Amino acid sequence: MELILPFIIGILFAAGLFLILHRHFFKLILGLMLFSMATNLFIFVIGRLTRGGSAIISQQAEKAQEPFADPVPQALLLTAIVIGFGIQAFAIVLIRRVYQAFGTTDLDDMKKTDQIK
Repeated sequence: MELILPFIIGILFAAGLFLILHRHFFKLILGLMLFSMATNLFIFVIGRLTRGGSAIISQQAEKAQEPFADPVPQALLLTAIVIGFGIQAFAIVLIRRVYQAFGTTDLDDMKKTDQIK
């Protein structure tokens, strides 16, 4: 499993970058979503995949007993996921507003951005 995850992360990064380079708003947002998922998975893999206990130190011990899961990447991931959902919701509203104003979501067709009424 640890060998397959770097390849999945690389594929997600590549697909996200490919979609970000498109000139269509929807594909751009989809690429950003894939990019954030790949980043979250990367941070999760950096924290090592272990099936150990929690990192709580008992009163008799001076340090946590191996193996234990590192809680810092997990806490960072939870925060990143929540922020990512907020950004995605904003992007969906932005796409809808741009389509209402210009009638298109293609970045090449938007010649004048001063026409928003």
